Amino acid sequence: MVQVLSMLWRKILRKRWVLGIVFGLSLIYFLTSTFKQEEKTIRDRTLLQTRDQEQNIQWKIQFNLGNSSRLSNQCRNSVQGKLLITDDLGYVCERKELLANGCCNTNVASTRQYNCESCLPNGCCSVYEYCVSCCLQPNKQHILERFLKRAAMGFQNLFMAVEDHFELCLAKCRTSSQSVQHENTYRNPVAKFCYGESPPELLPM
Repeated sequence: MVQVLSMLWRKILRKRWVLGIVFGLSLIYFLTSTFKQEEKTIRDRTLLQTRDQEQNIQWKIQFNLGNSSRLSNQCRNSVQGKLLITDDLGYVCERKELLANGCCNTNVASTRQYNCESCLPNGCCSVYEYCVSCCLQPNKQHILERFLKRAAMGFQNLFMAVEDHFELCLAKCRTSSQSVQHENTYRNPVAKFCYGESPPELLPM
């Protein structure tokens, strides 16, 4: 019985139409597998492109140099200074000269706008309020725009929430990982508040 079936199977295989069917099924399997692999590759490529687009952060920063978005009689300010305050018009004043509306009193001789006192040519300052005031100068806009374009991803996440020139200067002048070395030592203990593109100059130990 087994021999009969074996002989019958060999006879069937000798027929060309059987070989054609086997070849056809093999070809269909090959094409189906290739199509599925190509479909998976396209899907993966699309997913990667979508992720890349998501990583291209759309900056909220608007350089409203005239502060048109704020109430004309109100100012935001740097808030935390014990001695000095900087308002969103770029004025620095003593805390005691801060008006009830949050603006510096410009009728006081010591109040100065765009004050870069204590700031070095590289944009690093020893006083936070002077850093913010100097950063608010209209001619510093191109420096800030260049910084935002070149910022590493970690810093993009840090600055993506700022909405105008004043908020950017507040954030930029705060010390960050750029200001320190070995995690706990300031690169420049004197001028550690920077609005410029580069971190503070590294002083020798």
